[in-house]
Amino acid sequence: MSSADSTGIRLPGDPPGGTRAMWVWGIGVAVYFVAVTYRTSLGVAGIDAVDRFGISASALSSFSILQLLVYAGMQIPVGLLVDRWGTRRILLLGVVLFTAGQFGFAVSGSYAMALASRALLGCGDAMTFIAVLRLGARWFPARRGPVIAQVAALMGMAGNLVTTLVLARLLDVFGWTPTFAGSAAGGIAILLLVIFFLKDHPEGFAPPARAREEGGAPGPGFIRRQITEAWREPGTRTGMWVHFTCQFPGMVFLLLWGMPYLVEAQGLDRGTAGELLTLVVISNMCCGLVYGQVISRHHAARTPLVLGTVLATAAVWAATLAWPGRSPMWLLVVLCVVLGACGPGSMIGFDFARPANPPERQGTASGIVNIGGFTASMTTLLAVGVLLDLTGDNFRIAFAGVFVLQALGLAQVLRLRGRAVRRERERVVASRVEAVHVPV
Repeated sequence: MSSADSTGIRLPGDPPGGTRAMWVWGIGVAVYFVAVTYRTSLGVAGIDAVDRFGISASALSSFSILQLLVYAGMQIPVGLLVDRWGTRRILLLGVVLFTAGQFGFAVSGSYAMALASRALLGCGDAMTFIAVLRLGARWFPARRGPVIAQVAALMGMAGNLVTTLVLARLLDVFGWTPTFAGSAAGGIAILLLVIFFLKDHPEGFAPPARAREEGGAPGPGFIRRQITEAWREPGTRTGMWVHFTCQFPGMVFLLLWGMPYLVEAQGLDRGTAGELLTLVVISNMCCGLVYGQVISRHHAARTPLVLGTVLATAAVWAATLAWPGRSPMWLLVVLCVVLGACGPGSMIGFDFARPANPPERQGTASGIVNIGGFTASMTTLLAVGVLLDLTGDNFRIAFAGVFVLQALGLAQVLRLRGRAVRRERERVVASRVEAVHVPV
């Protein structure tokens, strides 16, 4: 049995894909969908949280910063555990944690308890995306990797839409505890699906034995080997910097600073600002489908898409900040559409890391890549807040810090991508030689 890798070469032993793969992978994607719904639920409950816990705006922002801290800090450990224990166990643990966190948030009567609940939710959330990427790699041919990754991210954005369109209305009708506790029921339903129907890999496509060492938690030798070998690959480092450079402008805008900027600096009402943020989500979903299909068919399009996304974001961001007075609506619409491409652009980072690492190292490599964008997002969230305080809420100066991180990340991508491509070509040649001698 054979199929093609992400560079188009036919390889023996690739997973077959098919209908059963879609069903199993669909369960994993459903886990990620619920996790994102819980993750973004605070975005529509900020005002309610201020009233419920009696906190300031800065204390409210600590929810988002803590969530990113936990998420980013968990990426490499989760990647190691996925490679060691497999997808099913990690997703089971993730569902238990983020469901408990959501329920704890529902019944929280104090700021401290709410903060602890969000941290618990963040731990579970951090376990989902890397596990879903690995699940796709174990059930589908490698050539489908770009589409599988982008569709998974698209379903996450669909969870964001559910939060905006459904959870917000339920919160107005039923109040805090019934809404959040009721939403936690979705986690219980997903837990049952994972327990009874999800499998790590198709029959006959088990990962190599060295990825399934005997014992409990990964030992020092396993951890050191996985991280060192993954980091040694230029494709892994290129992927991390792609994720770093592309993701954070859209993430920062959606997660925290977009609404204040549109309302306070641009003078829009909350309803209009909310519609523009929804436009970012819709653009993200549309761009994800396009990017995945393009890279699946034209592997060389990865770098042009990354460069195009970064340069377009920088250009529109600069035009919006430089516009005298308040920006016209058409420019804000263009800004939100372009920011929607940031998420799909960051996903291209996994398409650099995937062909650079063998199956038993995919989780670790994905964790290294994923930490890039969330580190940049966390840094920018803090930097914008500090600059706003120092400049008396001058968004032009505060948002200008985005260009610094974009320049840093772009320089690293341009420095490493040549080495990553050369290594991929070497593997293509080696794979062709191997394929000649392996029955298919």
